[in-house]
Amino acid sequence: MSFAPRFPPPLRKGRVHEACGPGAAGFAAAVCAQGTGPILWIRESWRAETLNPLGLAPFFDPHRLLWASVATQTDALATAEEALKDGAIPLVVIETTAALDLREGRRLQLAAKAGHTTGLCLIPEGMGSNAAETRWYCAPLAGADSTLMRWELIKNKSGTLGTWDVRWDHAARRLDVVPPVGERPGSAPAPG
Repeated sequence: MSFAPRFPPPLRKGRVHEACGPGAAGFAAAVCAQGTGPILWIRESWRAETLNPLGLAPFFDPHRLLWASVATQTDALATAEEALKDGAIPLVVIETTAALDLREGRRLQLAAKAGHTTGLCLIPEGMGSNAAETRWYCAPLAGADSTLMRWELIKNKSGTLGTWDVRWDHAARRLDVVPPVGERPGSAPAPG
């Protein structure tokens, strides 16, 4: 499934992208739902919280998920670089705990280009790499719908920036763009 008709711009293949903010894991889950092949998710083993593959079932088949638990961020980056370069896994998700320097970010970009794969780094806020193709700030929105999120494209090397309110449709297993409050059909225009 592609975001293209409902969600511009899609994440470019052969590039590494970044997501930050409290909704970054939800963004990653929606990105994982796009493909059909295996997904490699890499994170450091010392972290107290864990990812439950069954919690991702509303987004994609958890059997597609390959998990790599590594000791340090250096190990995470090395694992990601090899997986991106190999090209056998179409999507590699890397959770980082510290800022990536330009050299590390550039190495990941070169590996993604060589393997024609997509990388997604879930980064701490304010710790992005200058080498990233795009950077998204993701946050849940308050309301009755627990899947309502705001995704803001805050860096884009090959296009424009923007903000989208999105909702995951569990039944259809797809992402829907939701007009901002005040711009929905039948609502009064937003003030200002």
